[in-house]
Amino acid sequence: MPPDTVCRTVRQYNKDAIPAEDMKKLLEIAEDYNKVKKYVYQRFGGIGSLWKLYPGYTVQNEMTGSGLRAELGLPSVYFYLAVFDALGDIKGQWTRTKSKLLKLIGQNENLTEEEKHYLRFLLKVNNAFTAVLSQQPIKELELPREIQKKYENLAAQADTEKLHRYLCRQVRKYHTLPSHSFSTEERKKAGEQNRSAIGFSIAERAYRYGDNGREKGIYISTKEKRKRIFVPLTDSNQYNNQLYIQLFPGEKRLEIRAAIHVTARFHWDYTNQVGLAFGMFTMLTTQEGHCYGEELGKLQTTYADWMRKQTQSYNRNRQDNPGRKKYQAQKKRLEEQMHGYINHELNRLLQTEKPKVIYLVKMPKPQAGGINRKINHSVAMWHRGYIRKRLEQKCREQSVEIVEVLGKDISNECSRCGALGSRATGTFTCRACGHSAEEKTNTAGNVLKRGLAGKIVN
Repeated sequence: MPPDTVCRTVRQYNKDAIPAEDMKKLLEIAEDYNKVKKYVYQRFGGIGSLWKLYPGYTVQNEMTGSGLRAELGLPSVYFYLAVFDALGDIKGQWTRTKSKLLKLIGQNENLTEEEKHYLRFLLKVNNAFTAVLSQQPIKELELPREIQKKYENLAAQADTEKLHRYLCRQVRKYHTLPSHSFSTEERKKAGEQNRSAIGFSIAERAYRYGDNGREKGIYISTKEKRKRIFVPLTDSNQYNNQLYIQLFPGEKRLEIRAAIHVTARFHWDYTNQVGLAFGMFTMLTTQEGHCYGEELGKLQTTYADWMRKQTQSYNRNRQDNPGRKKYQAQKKRLEEQMHGYINHELNRLLQTEKPKVIYLVKMPKPQAGGINRKINHSVAMWHRGYIRKRLEQKCREQSVEIVEVLGKDISNECSRCGALGSRATGTFTCRACGHSAEEKTNTAGNVLKRGLAGKIVN
C-alpha cells in the first residue's frame, strides 16, 4: 500500500525587481486571462447553461468557436486554463446556492416533511435540478432505474408543480454570478474592495526552469510567439505541474504558487488521546491544563482595535478619497505576525502532546452579533477559521487523526461527574460534586470524554 500523501502549497518569489517591460507583458496575459473568465461567467453562469457545466466539454467547444482567443491573441495554453478556471468557479457558485437552498428548505415551516424530502432530492440529482429550472418534465429524463423509482415515489406524495415553482423562485432570488465577474469599477460602485492582486494560472508547457548564465529562475511564455521572459528566483526548486502566478505591479514583484504532494509522516511515539478547547485569548487548552497560544488574545485585540480605528477614520474621510497603501501594508504585517505565532504554537502542541487522536468540538457557523459592538468586532476578527485550517493541515502531515464531538452544553458540564455547573471569572464549579477547574481545562476534559464515549459528529 503506497504511503499517504498530503497536498500543500509552496511559494516562490522573484529575486530582483521585475523590469517594467517584463511586468507589462505579464500584466497583458493576466488581464486577458481575466477577460476570458469574465466572458465565461457571463455566458455560462446562468440557469440556461446549467446543463453544459458537466463535464464541461460543451463549454470548451463553444469557447473554441467563439473567436475570443484569436481576438485577444492569447495562447491556447492560457486560454483553456482560464476557461476551466472560470468553469470551476461557476460550479462552486452553484454548490453554494444549493447549500443555501437546503438550509432554507429545512427552516421553512410551511413545507411538510414529504415536500422537504422531494426538494432535497431535486437538489441532489443534477439532471432533475436542471430539468426543473429549465421548465422541462423530469419524466422524460433517462435517470438510473433506482433513482427514477425513488423520484416516482416522492412525486406521488407532493404537489410537484407548486414545489418546482418554489424552487425556481428561490434560485432566482439567491443565485448570483461569481464575484470575479465584476470589473474593478463595478466593484467600487458596489462598495467592495478589490484587494486581490491580479494573477493567472500557467501550465507546464508554458514555462521552464533554467538559468540565464548568471542565476537560476523561470522562463515564462508571453503572448509573442517563441518569446519568453526570464524571472530570477530566490530558490532553485523546480516543479512540473500547473502553477499560479500572482502579480504585484506596484511592488515590481510576483509570487508563484505550486501545489505539491508530500508523504505524510508517521511517529511511533505519537500515542496520546488529546481533547482540545478553543479560546479567543488562549488559543488551545488540553484536558491536562496545558495551554498553547497564550499571547494570541493580545495579538487579536491589537489587530481588532487597529482595524476598528482604521475603519472609523476611513469612513470619516471617505469623501477625500484617502489612499489605502499604508493600511494594506500594516494589515498584512499584523496578519503575518499573528499567523506566524499560530503556526509556531500548533507545532509546539504536536511536538509536546504527541497525539495519535485529537478530539475537538465542531465549531458553529458565525452567528448574528449581540449588544456590544466592540465585542462583536473582536469576535469577527477572531482567526478561528485559520487556526482550524492550519491544525487540520498539520495533523494530516503528521498522520494525526482529528475527531469532532457533539458540543451541546460542553462548557457547562462537569468533566468529573457530568452534572451541570456554573462559570465565573474563568473558573468552572460543579454544583453536584464541588469539582472546580479552569473553564477551558474542564471543557477540554469533556471533549475527550465525549470522544472516547463515541459521541462524535459523523
